[in-house]
Amino acid sequence: MTNGTGQSALKPSVLAARMVVYATAFLIFILGLVPAAFHHAFLFTGLHKLGDAIFGSFGSKCPHIGITLFTSGIISYFICSLWLVIVGKGPFVEFDPPREFVATGPYRWMRNPVAASLIVTGFGEAIFFQSAGILFFMLLALPLAHLQVTKIEEPRLRQRFGESYEAYCRMVNRWLPQPPKN
Repeated sequence: MTNGTGQSALKPSVLAARMVVYATAFLIFILGLVPAAFHHAFLFTGLHKLGDAIFGSFGSKCPHIGITLFTSGIISYFICSLWLVIVGKGPFVEFDPPREFVATGPYRWMRNPVAASLIVTGFGEAIFFQSAGILFFMLLALPLAHLQVTKIEEPRLRQRFGESYEAYCRMVNRWLPQPPKN
């Protein structure tokens, strides 16, 4: 069975298994291992005191703000990922991309809601732990995410989907959500 792009369609059970494996491994790495490494590196070097200077004005509100950002980011991540998997008929990673172009649901509001959701989640994690190390990691992640999108993801999407993707780019903002245009 093939779809409009000439690729084989995946069985729903295979697609679900791939998504669970990719999401679990990615989230453990990007929200667990890497932030922990940055946090501990800042503790080891004494730079963790920056956290007091940065987050001190929030005081006891940090856990609540952090949990709110983290929770809203992770929920958004799963909704956007599931939308991409269900509508795009493929996992949501660049080395195993969706088979169909997706410009509906959350993708009508912004082109990169999965990456934006992870950024919000990471900043929530930094605020919750009041960690200068995790905050530093997230500040590094911003330009890296932008480079990944502009130098790898978008050129591949242009190549795969042509004019429909070009038209989509003219209508939908890359990073900041905006109401859909007709």
